[in-house]
Amino acid sequence: MKEKPPGPRMETKAEVQPEPSEAIELEPGIYQLRSEKPGSHIYLIKGDTKNVLIDTGVAAKFTVLKRRLTELSMRVRDINLIILTHEHYDHIGATAFFHRTAVVAAHRLAANKLELQDEFVTFRRYRDQSSKPFWVDVWLEDGSIIDLGNYELQVIHTPGHTSGCICLYEPRAGLLFTGDTVFAGGTLSEIAVGGNVSDYVNSVRRLSNLKIKQLYPGHGRVSSTPDEDLPKAIVYAQTMLDDCKTFFEAFIKTRKLQDKLGSAFGYWTESQDYKK
Repeated sequence: MKEKPPGPRMETKAEVQPEPSEAIELEPGIYQLRSEKPGSHIYLIKGDTKNVLIDTGVAAKFTVLKRRLTELSMRVRDINLIILTHEHYDHIGATAFFHRTAVVAAHRLAANKLELQDEFVTFRRYRDQSSKPFWVDVWLEDGSIIDLGNYELQVIHTPGHTSGCICLYEPRAGLLFTGDTVFAGGTLSEIAVGGNVSDYVNSVRRLSNLKIKQLYPGHGRVSSTPDEDLPKAIVYAQTMLDDCKTFFEAFIKTRKLQDKLGSAFGYWTESQDYKK
């Protein structure tokens, strides 16, 4: 009997993909430390007053992150501030390794979940990712400004993918660090636990009012055409909202039909007392 050829090798959830060999300088003092799944891109800003990491990737890739920093003549203790774009495991996993020397900042809605170690929201346990607990030192609000001397980061609260999502806007250079809010080409992320499609629509509309030259996402390629991408993102977000309305209308019709026919479990059937 002829044996079937072996199928493609399945990856385990915690498997680490190979990394590119070097960091990429996007602007003077701003570097993208690229990552493949599982993990997010990490951005390093060498500021006049402090050095900043935007997101830290997964814990399993911390040794890779250390190697990238070494390539840039930096050590873990040279990082002064970590800003987390939201609360998901692939953006926060290595944060604990910096906690002795760096201040950690996140939007207050993300910070609350991280402080409580809400694994239902962070997806860490679901994705079988190792991690160490840490706390958030600074709870950010929409409009907060982080002055690095050579760069200035404005916090823009962009709920949708999650409730605690933020983007970081550098107005002088026209740079937008988007995390998982919007990607190159105007692609949006999924609506995860705690997210909301109507908030997502509002968030991308707000971003479209900014003067942006470069869009730096948490995954995928950098975009030099945000003026084209963000209008597409608005259409995409509105389409998601319309799809949700269609689904809800179908759900209501099903419910009304079950009200007429009655349910075997009585779940949809209103009591006569309630009708009175």
